[in-house]
Amino acid sequence: MKLRSQNCCKLNMANRGEVLVAIMNKPLDFAKLREKLWYRIPVSSVEKWLRDKWPPQWIAFYQTKEFKQDAYAINYFGKILEIRKVFRWQLFPDEPHDAKSQSQYYQIYLSSLERLPKPIISQRRRRIIFIPTTWQKFVTATQINDLYDESRLEDRLWEEFKRWRIMAERQEYISVNKRNYFLDFAMYCAMGKVDVETDGDFWHANPEKAADDNLRDNDLKTSGWQVLRFSTLQIQEQTAEYCMPTVVKSINSYGGIDEGKTVPRKIDLSIPPDSYQPSLFG
Repeated sequence: MKLRSQNCCKLNMANRGEVLVAIMNKPLDFAKLREKLWYRIPVSSVEKWLRDKWPPQWIAFYQTKEFKQDAYAINYFGKILEIRKVFRWQLFPDEPHDAKSQSQYYQIYLSSLERLPKPIISQRRRRIIFIPTTWQKFVTATQINDLYDESRLEDRLWEEFKRWRIMAERQEYISVNKRNYFLDFAMYCAMGKVDVETDGDFWHANPEKAADDNLRDNDLKTSGWQVLRFSTLQIQEQTAEYCMPTVVKSINSYGGIDEGKTVPRKIDLSIPPDSYQPSLFG
Protein backbone atom coordinates (compact mmCIF):
# COMPACT_ATOMS: atom_id res chain seq x y z
CA MET A 1 0.00 0.00 0.00
CA LYS A 2 1.47 3.33 -1.02
CA LEU A 3 0.90 6.18 1.39
CA ARG A 4 0.02 9.60 0.02
CA SER A 5 1.98 11.79 2.42
CA GLN A 6 5.36 11.84 4.09
CA ASN A 7 3.56 12.66 7.35
CA CYS A 8 1.65 9.38 7.27
CA CYS A 9 2.12 6.77 9.96
CA LYS A 10 2.77 3.36 8.40
CA LEU A 11 0.39 0.71 9.62
CA ASN A 12 1.88 -1.89 11.92
CA MET A 13 0.69 -5.42 11.23
CA ALA A 14 1.73 -6.65 14.69
CA ASN A 15 -0.95 -8.02 16.99
CA ARG A 16 -1.07 -4.91 19.23
CA GLY A 17 -4.33 -3.02 19.22
CA GLU A 18 -5.32 -4.26 15.77
CA VAL A 19 -8.74 -2.66 16.22
CA LEU A 20 -9.37 0.68 17.86
CA VAL A 21 -12.82 1.45 19.21
CA ALA A 22 -13.22 5.23 19.12
CA ILE A 23 -16.03 7.48 20.28
CA MET A 24 -18.56 8.94 17.87
CA ASN A 25 -20.65 11.54 19.70
CA LYS A 26 -21.65 14.04 17.01
CA PRO A 27 -24.03 13.29 14.13
CA LEU A 28 -22.26 15.91 11.97
CA ASP A 29 -18.94 14.08 12.44
CA PHE A 30 -20.63 10.82 11.50
CA ALA A 31 -22.09 12.39 8.36
CA LYS A 32 -18.60 13.59 7.40
CA LEU A 33 -17.20 10.13 8.06
CA ARG A 34 -19.75 8.51 5.77
CA GLU A 35 -19.20 11.10 3.04
CA LYS A 36 -15.41 11.52 3.11
CA LEU A 37 -14.27 8.32 4.88
CA TRP A 38 -12.01 9.98 7.42
CA TYR A 39 -12.05 10.45 11.15
CA ARG A 40 -9.84 12.50 13.47
CA ILE A 41 -8.27 11.86 16.87
CA PRO A 42 -6.23 14.49 18.74
CA VAL A 43 -2.54 13.60 18.93
CA SER A 44 -2.67 14.40 22.65
CA SER A 45 -5.37 11.77 23.16
CA VAL A 46 -3.29 9.11 21.44
CA GLU A 47 -0.27 9.99 23.58
CA LYS A 48 -2.36 9.88 26.76
CA TRP A 49 -4.53 6.82 26.20
CA LEU A 50 -3.04 4.59 23.50
CA ARG A 51 0.76 4.85 23.57
CA ASP A 52 2.15 1.41 22.61
CA LYS A 53 -1.12 0.33 20.96
CA TRP A 54 -0.85 2.69 18.04
CA PRO A 55 -1.45 2.69 15.11
CA PRO A 56 -4.44 0.37 14.60
CA GLN A 57 -5.32 -1.50 11.42
CA TRP A 58 -9.09 -1.17 11.85
CA ILE A 59 -11.30 1.38 13.55
CA ALA A 60 -14.78 0.95 14.98
CA PHE A 61 -17.13 3.60 16.36
CA TYR A 62 -18.99 3.61 19.65
CA GLN A 63 -22.02 5.85 19.17
CA THR A 64 -23.30 7.86 22.13
CA LYS A 65 -26.78 9.00 23.18
CA GLU A 66 -27.12 11.51 20.32
CA PHE A 67 -27.68 8.62 17.88
CA LYS A 68 -30.96 7.39 19.44
CA GLN A 69 -31.62 3.85 18.11
CA ASP A 70 -27.92 3.32 17.40
CA ALA A 71 -26.81 4.74 20.75
CA TYR A 72 -24.49 3.01 23.21
CA ALA A 73 -23.31 0.46 20.70
CA ILE A 74 -20.75 -0.20 17.99
CA ASN A 75 -22.58 -0.36 14.68
CA TYR A 76 -19.89 0.65 12.15
CA PHE A 77 -16.26 -0.13 11.46
CA GLY A 78 -13.74 0.18 8.65
CA LYS A 79 -10.31 -0.86 7.42
CA ILE A 80 -7.68 1.87 7.79
CA LEU A 81 -5.87 2.92 4.63
CA GLU A 82 -3.55 5.52 6.11
CA ILE A 83 -3.04 7.88 9.00
CA ARG A 84 -1.80 11.45 8.59
CA LYS A 85 -0.58 13.82 11.28
CA VAL A 86 -2.12 17.21 10.48
CA PHE A 87 -3.04 20.55 12.00
CA ARG A 88 -6.65 21.42 12.71
CA TRP A 89 -6.54 24.22 10.13
CA GLN A 90 -5.80 21.60 7.48
CA LEU A 91 -8.92 19.67 8.47
CA PHE A 92 -11.11 22.75 8.77
CA PRO A 93 -9.70 25.52 6.54
CA ASP A 94 -12.82 27.68 6.97
CA GLU A 95 -12.34 28.02 10.73
CA PRO A 96 -10.43 31.01 12.21
CA HIS A 97 -6.65 30.62 12.27
CA ASP A 98 -6.05 30.91 16.00
CA ALA A 99 -4.40 28.88 18.75
CA LYS A 100 -7.04 26.16 18.38
CA SER A 101 -6.28 25.82 14.67
CA GLN A 102 -2.70 24.80 15.56
CA SER A 103 -3.86 21.70 17.45
CA GLN A 104 -2.58 18.48 15.92
CA TYR A 105 -4.69 15.51 14.93
CA TYR A 106 -4.30 12.08 13.41
CA GLN A 107 -6.47 12.03 10.30
CA ILE A 108 -7.53 8.44 9.74
CA TYR A 109 -8.60 7.42 6.23
CA LEU A 110 -10.82 4.36 5.74
CA SER A 111 -11.18 2.16 2.68
CA SER A 112 -14.91 1.88 3.41
CA LEU A 113 -17.41 2.12 6.24
CA GLU A 114 -19.17 -1.16 7.02
CA ARG A 115 -22.16 -1.86 9.25
CA LEU A 116 -21.91 -4.80 11.62
CA PRO A 117 -24.50 -7.55 11.10
CA LYS A 118 -25.31 -7.22 14.81
CA PRO A 119 -24.27 -4.29 17.04
CA ILE A 120 -21.84 -4.70 19.93
CA ILE A 121 -23.86 -3.20 22.75
CA SER A 122 -23.25 -1.62 26.13
CA GLN A 123 -25.76 -3.09 28.53
CA ARG A 124 -25.35 -0.34 31.11
CA ARG A 125 -25.13 2.38 28.42
CA ARG A 126 -21.69 3.23 29.71
CA ARG A 127 -19.10 5.88 28.97
CA ILE A 128 -15.87 4.70 27.35
CA ILE A 129 -12.55 6.35 26.46
CA PHE A 130 -10.83 4.23 23.78
CA ILE A 131 -10.73 0.46 23.51
CA PRO A 132 -7.73 -1.03 21.68
CA THR A 133 -8.48 -4.67 21.00
CA THR A 134 -7.68 -7.61 18.74
CA TRP A 135 -9.47 -8.55 15.55
CA GLN A 136 -10.44 -11.91 17.09
CA LYS A 137 -12.14 -10.25 20.04
CA PHE A 138 -13.84 -7.71 17.80
CA VAL A 139 -15.43 -10.28 15.47
CA THR A 140 -16.62 -12.50 18.36
CA ALA A 141 -17.82 -9.80 20.79
CA THR A 142 -21.51 -9.44 21.61
CA GLN A 143 -21.07 -6.66 24.16
CA ILE A 144 -18.55 -3.91 24.91
CA ASN A 145 -16.94 -5.77 27.80
CA ASP A 146 -15.90 -8.63 25.50
CA LEU A 147 -13.51 -6.25 23.71
CA TYR A 148 -11.08 -5.35 26.49
CA ASP A 149 -7.62 -6.81 26.00
CA GLU A 150 -5.74 -5.89 29.17
CA SER A 151 -4.52 -9.24 30.50
CA ARG A 152 -5.12 -12.97 30.50
CA LEU A 153 -6.01 -12.79 34.17
CA GLU A 154 -8.83 -10.38 33.40
CA ASP A 155 -10.01 -12.55 30.54
CA ARG A 156 -10.04 -15.59 32.82
CA LEU A 157 -12.26 -13.88 35.40
CA TRP A 158 -14.44 -12.33 32.71
CA GLU A 159 -15.25 -15.76 31.29
CA GLU A 160 -16.31 -16.89 34.77
CA PHE A 161 -18.45 -13.83 35.32
CA LYS A 162 -20.16 -14.39 31.97
CA ARG A 163 -20.67 -18.09 32.75
CA TRP A 164 -22.50 -17.14 35.96
CA ARG A 165 -24.24 -14.17 34.30
CA ILE A 166 -22.66 -11.70 36.69
CA MET A 167 -22.90 -8.24 35.17
CA ALA A 168 -19.61 -6.34 35.42
CA GLU A 169 -18.10 -3.39 33.58
CA ARG A 170 -14.48 -3.89 32.53
CA GLN A 171 -12.02 -1.01 32.74
CA GLU A 172 -14.64 1.31 34.19
CA TYR A 173 -13.28 4.87 34.27
CA ILE A 174 -14.11 6.85 37.41
CA SER A 175 -12.86 9.99 39.17
CA VAL A 176 -12.42 10.14 42.95
CA ASN A 177 -10.86 13.00 44.94
CA LYS A 178 -9.62 14.56 41.68
CA ARG A 179 -7.80 11.34 40.77
CA ASN A 180 -8.76 9.09 37.85
CA TYR A 181 -8.89 5.31 38.01
CA PHE A 182 -9.69 2.39 35.75
CA LEU A 183 -11.38 -0.47 37.59
CA ASP A 184 -10.69 -3.97 36.27
CA PHE A 185 -14.28 -5.02 37.03
CA ALA A 186 -16.96 -2.72 38.41
CA MET A 187 -20.09 -4.39 39.78
CA TYR A 188 -23.13 -2.34 40.67
CA CYS A 189 -25.25 -3.91 43.36
CA ALA A 190 -28.54 -2.94 44.98
CA MET A 191 -26.87 -1.47 48.08
CA GLY A 192 -23.24 -0.89 47.08
CA LYS A 193 -20.45 -1.26 44.55
CA VAL A 194 -17.71 -3.86 44.18
CA ASP A 195 -14.36 -3.39 42.41
CA VAL A 196 -12.52 -6.59 41.50
CA GLU A 197 -8.82 -6.21 40.68
CA THR A 198 -6.45 -8.72 39.08
CA ASP A 199 -2.97 -8.26 40.51
CA GLY A 200 -0.22 -9.87 38.42
CA ASP A 201 2.85 -11.20 40.24
CA PHE A 202 5.12 -8.34 39.11
CA TRP A 203 2.81 -5.59 40.26
CA HIS A 204 1.79 -7.45 43.39
CA ALA A 205 5.44 -7.51 44.57
CA ASN A 206 6.29 -3.96 43.49
CA PRO A 207 6.58 -1.57 46.51
CA GLU A 208 5.74 1.52 44.43
CA LYS A 209 2.68 -0.16 42.96
CA ALA A 210 1.64 -1.28 46.44
CA ALA A 211 1.77 2.33 47.65
CA ASP A 212 -0.30 3.48 44.66
CA ASP A 213 -2.81 0.71 45.30
CA ASN A 214 -3.11 1.78 48.93
CA LEU A 215 -4.02 5.35 47.92
CA ARG A 216 -6.35 4.05 45.23
CA ASP A 217 -8.12 1.60 47.54
CA ASN A 218 -8.61 4.27 50.20
CA ASP A 219 -10.08 6.64 47.61
CA LEU A 220 -12.47 3.99 46.38
CA LYS A 221 -13.54 2.89 49.86
CA THR A 222 -14.39 6.47 50.82
CA SER A 223 -16.60 6.59 47.72
CA GLY A 224 -18.55 3.46 48.60
CA TRP A 225 -16.55 0.80 46.77
CA GLN A 226 -15.55 -2.54 48.23
CA VAL A 227 -12.21 -3.54 46.68
CA LEU A 228 -11.28 -7.19 46.12
CA ARG A 229 -7.81 -8.16 44.85
CA PHE A 230 -6.78 -11.52 43.45
CA SER A 231 -3.26 -12.69 42.67
CA THR A 232 -2.09 -14.62 39.62
CA LEU A 233 -2.03 -17.86 41.59
CA GLN A 234 -5.52 -17.34 42.96
CA ILE A 235 -6.99 -16.67 39.52
CA GLN A 236 -5.12 -19.44 37.74
CA GLU A 237 -5.55 -22.18 40.34
CA GLN A 238 -8.28 -21.14 42.78
CA THR A 239 -10.91 -19.41 40.66
CA ALA A 240 -13.73 -21.80 41.58
CA GLU A 241 -12.61 -22.46 45.16
CA TYR A 242 -11.72 -18.93 46.25
CA CYS A 243 -12.19 -16.12 43.73
CA MET A 244 -15.78 -16.73 42.71
CA PRO A 245 -17.10 -17.46 46.23
CA THR A 246 -15.41 -14.26 47.49
CA VAL A 247 -16.92 -12.16 44.70
CA VAL A 248 -20.36 -13.71 45.10
CA LYS A 249 -20.32 -13.21 48.88
CA SER A 250 -19.61 -9.51 48.35
CA ILE A 251 -22.32 -9.17 45.69
CA ASN A 252 -24.92 -10.86 47.86
CA SER A 253 -23.95 -8.85 50.95
CA TYR A 254 -24.84 -5.73 48.93
CA GLY A 255 -28.25 -7.06 47.99
CA GLY A 256 -27.40 -8.69 44.65
CA ILE A 257 -26.49 -7.44 41.18
CA ASP A 258 -28.60 -4.55 39.91
CA GLU A 259 -29.56 -5.62 36.38
CA GLY A 260 -31.96 -2.74 35.81
CA LYS A 261 -34.92 -4.89 36.74
CA THR A 262 -37.37 -4.62 39.63
CA VAL A 263 -35.58 -7.16 41.83
CA PRO A 264 -31.75 -7.35 42.02
CA ARG A 265 -30.35 -10.84 41.49
CA LYS A 266 -28.38 -12.71 44.12
CA ILE A 267 -25.97 -15.40 42.98
CA ASP A 268 -26.05 -19.00 44.22
CA LEU A 269 -22.96 -20.97 43.16
CA SER A 270 -24.63 -24.23 44.20
CA ILE A 271 -27.04 -23.87 41.29
CA PRO A 272 -25.52 -24.69 37.87
CA PRO A 273 -25.14 -21.56 35.69
CA ASP A 274 -27.44 -22.98 32.98
CA SER A 275 -30.27 -23.09 35.52
CA TYR A 276 -30.48 -19.31 35.79
CA GLN A 277 -33.21 -17.59 33.89
CA PRO A 278 -31.99 -15.38 31.00
CA SER A 279 -31.00 -11.89 32.14
CA LEU A 280 -29.50 -8.80 30.55
CA PHE A 281 -26.35 -10.83 30.09
CA GLY A 282 -28.08 -13.02 27.48
